[in-house]
Amino acid sequence: MPYTPIDTSKPHSARFWNYFVGGKDNYEVDREIGDHIKEIFPGLVDVAVTSRRFLGRAVRHLAGEQGVRQFLDVGTGLPTADNTHEVAQRVAPDARIVYVDNDPIVLAHANALLTSAPEGRTAYLDADLYDPESVLRAAADTLDLSRPVALMILNTLGHVADHDRAVDLVQRLMSGLASGSYLVISDSTATSEGMIAASEAYNSSGAVPYYVRSVADIAAFFDGLELVEPGVVRVTEWRPEEPGPAGVDAYCGVGRKR
Repeated sequence: MPYTPIDTSKPHSARFWNYFVGGKDNYEVDREIGDHIKEIFPGLVDVAVTSRRFLGRAVRHLAGEQGVRQFLDVGTGLPTADNTHEVAQRVAPDARIVYVDNDPIVLAHANALLTSAPEGRTAYLDADLYDPESVLRAAADTLDLSRPVALMILNTLGHVADHDRAVDLVQRLMSGLASGSYLVISDSTATSEGMIAASEAYNSSGAVPYYVRSVADIAAFFDGLELVEPGVVRVTEWRPEEPGPAGVDAYCGVGRKR
């Protein structure tokens, strides 16, 4: 694989998000735009933290209550505490997890994602969301796609500028998964002036743009699927285990393929 240099002169979404959730894998340029955005909209920290907590609750629900043993995590981001495989394998040590990203920064940290309980397995694919069929073919080396898989796409789809294209990519991934599979999505939403201003500030920083969408746009990703209760809601309102901050500008959902 050709070497792709890591650009430390511009902010980067994975490092920026890593800073917001309290990680250490970020540079001064990421912290600078992060601090600037905190001044504009302090609520983005709540978005980052509560979105991460939603991941844990969703994986525990699927592994613990629905018996899911396979997870395909697309748009992995930088490893931090309670990654998908750690949460899943605490519930079900035999769970198999495939992480997918095509970012040289994430690839450089991928070994942290490859630890696994002896009964299970984890893998990392250097692959592209924009080529769903290739993602599925490569994932099949680790996952049995004839059995249910939980497709996780968390805080990633905002990189796809065109909403119709984003919907198409999700549908193509789900089309390759068996009946009884699940789609898990969370993303920031254009539900306050502060979030919109924060998005505009980030996109003007030189980073690869990230677009926040309406709640209706998030719901559209689940068309044709059976939504798990409580449906498409704020990340703090999906099967909460403890009270969270009110009015968080991030929505999520879990849908089951019939």
